[in-house]
Amino acid sequence: MRYSGMRIGDTATCERDRLNGGKLFLYFVAEALNTMPPVSQRYFFWSGEGTKETVSGNWRRGLRDLFDLAGIKDGHPHRFRDTFAVELLLASVPIEQVSALLGHSSVRITEKHYAPWVRDRQVQLEASLVRAWARDRIVQEAMRPDTPKVVTFRGRP
Repeated sequence: MRYSGMRIGDTATCERDRLNGGKLFLYFVAEALNTMPPVSQRYFFWSGEGTKETVSGNWRRGLRDLFDLAGIKDGHPHRFRDTFAVELLLASVPIEQVSALLGHSSVRITEKHYAPWVRDRQVQLEASLVRAWARDRIVQEAMRPDTPKVVTFRGRP
């Protein structure tokens, strides 16, 4: 999940034929999957019996127990997916591409959850703020070297 961006339900019920030409987004994910003993002929992590919700819940509980043992507060499997998305955004991968990799139906969904991590957007916002401040007399006065740095309002700092 950390390196593919897959959801727990998609991961738990991942069919073996999802590897197309040895590829599942990233080569080392495919390599790792190919080295595992098969749970079933069709799936990597599921026997195929029961429902997708049941197997996802089983894996979710197992991972919760693992997070508890590791002392990771509020650990849940979606953190792997979040980390996948955030690391891509911090590496300046366009949000449209991250959205496609996450399988979101709209880039707006991706923006809703991950906009604060878009480096280019942050740089643009900061540049806009600096430009706005450059026109503000109060800010200009406060930035002069001879201006005291404690600002008071009605006699209070």
